[in-house]
Amino acid sequence: MSRIGKSPVSIPEGVTVSVKDGVVTVKGKLGELTQEFSDIDIKVEENEVLLERPSEKKVFKAKHGLYRALIQNMVEGVSKGFTKELELVGVGYRASNQGQKLDLAIGYSHNIVIDLAPEVKVETVSEKGKNPVVKLTSHDKQLVGQVAAKIRSLRKPEPYKGKGIKFVGEHIRRKAGKSA
Repeated sequence: MSRIGKSPVSIPEGVTVSVKDGVVTVKGKLGELTQEFSDIDIKVEENEVLLERPSEKKVFKAKHGLYRALIQNMVEGVSKGFTKELELVGVGYRASNQGQKLDLAIGYSHNIVIDLAPEVKVETVSEKGKNPVVKLTSHDKQLVGQVAAKIRSLRKPEPYKGKGIKFVGEHIRRKAGKSA
């Protein structure tokens, strides 16, 4: 039995959930998200969403908890939103933004400019004596994670000095280096 799939998704005030022809639409103060679902029965009752699988086959069991988690993320996204923070560790590493353009100076011969999706809000924080931080905010959890992973992939943290782009709070396993 899926413990995650059996628990209902509570709907906070100001959020509406509608199901029509296998497409779930969630609207809230931060935006609107739609997702197509199949094989699982989705019911909206008062202030919660219930998911039921038609049988105990492995295919339905696998999708039961997944769909419940996706709907939970959609509801949380349109009500609270999601934030990812990236830290640039390295001498001379800088980040700045002009609207939806993120400008990164991360040790290459030229700056890297990234055009971000309009759903993702970007903010850069540069304080003297601290590493620059890039904050990404959106109502779509998948999109924010994908954009953050793309930015991190430009200069992954290396294990000897720890230089690179890392998530705030991420622990980098360090290596000793060569012994003389």
